[in-house]
Amino acid sequence: MNPSIDSLLEAGVERGAVAGVAAVVVDRDGVRYEGSAGERRSGSGADMSFDTVGAIFSMTKALTATAAMQLVERGLLSLDAPASEVCPELARPEVLSGFDVDGLPVTRPAASPITLRQLLTHTSGFAYDMWNADLTRWHEVTGVPTMGTDGRAALAAPLVADPGTRWQYGIGIDWAGVMVEAVTSTTLGEYLAEHVTGPLGMPDTAFTLGASMVDRRSAMHIRLEDGSLLPIDMPEPGPEAFESGGGGLQGTVGDYGRFLRMILNDGELDGVRVLQPDSVAEMSRNQIGDLRVEPMISAAPGLTNDAEFFPGVAKTWSLAFQITEEPGFTGRPAGTLMWAGLANSYYWIDRTNGIAGAFLSQILPFADPGAMELFGEFETTAYAAVRPG
Repeated sequence: MNPSIDSLLEAGVERGAVAGVAAVVVDRDGVRYEGSAGERRSGSGADMSFDTVGAIFSMTKALTATAAMQLVERGLLSLDAPASEVCPELARPEVLSGFDVDGLPVTRPAASPITLRQLLTHTSGFAYDMWNADLTRWHEVTGVPTMGTDGRAALAAPLVADPGTRWQYGIGIDWAGVMVEAVTSTTLGEYLAEHVTGPLGMPDTAFTLGASMVDRRSAMHIRLEDGSLLPIDMPEPGPEAFESGGGGLQGTVGDYGRFLRMILNDGELDGVRVLQPDSVAEMSRNQIGDLRVEPMISAAPGLTNDAEFFPGVAKTWSLAFQITEEPGFTGRPAGTLMWAGLANSYYWIDRTNGIAGAFLSQILPFADPGAMELFGEFETTAYAAVRPG
């Protein structure tokens, strides 16, 4: 345990940055720090322990990308073939170009096919309605459910840009998860359990809570206008719920630390190989060329604030992670990998120095200033306190 990180997390709880937080720092050889502070449910007296289970939302994406890359290695998926060869629903993508005088959506055929590489890098043209006002309007006009209400039905959304022309955060990795299911004839959850989370020793990461996970689940917390945090209970997904490869997993920060160690170790953990080194290398380098990650402007204030990590720093995307192309104020070097989950959970992977960390809280809306500040302090302190050498 590192007392400086313990104190940091406790101070974050005391000032109301989070209700509860669990955090881990790892290197290639093992866990350098694990700890927690606060409560699973504000006011309950139930401690936020290191093994607390939370919705990790878009931290799911890197696990789905890992599954897809395993299947690329096996020749069952191709990064650059038309994705419609696996998912015929993607054969004739339409781009939302605006709305007519009656307020009805206007679409046109996409200029080129969609590929798995584009789905993994958020350059397919798919978006999330919560960060795209035109797509929000499209869902309202058409009545097609959003990802937050019916993920499988939401896959019918149009593109908002031609494939390969723009970085736009969206449902592409949900489609990648569907592609995994299509070529393996299993559910995404079954595939991950057998080939990713199972081999990595991540028993508390799943789409549906196991019996041992239920009592360790955190409540969700809503940041109110006065800055306080209101606890709410999130509904538990039923057995027939869509297994969203873009955001459906629940898990613990300890489990996620094992995934981070696998990436640090070029695809292997504790003698078990999950990915080939070449695949991890491809998952760690810029895959979008001269395109850049764009600020995500909120179209759903109750779910997300405007969001950008390290404003002013150039950011690209690999096959699984955002890449900060310049050094960060926390101590991370250029080339560090990172991403986050909607409920203000965050992680980074520094393959240069062999250190990574993850931070689990359960707060909405996303990009909460208090939680983001605490994560930045956590990463900074981790570099100062437990960095190798």
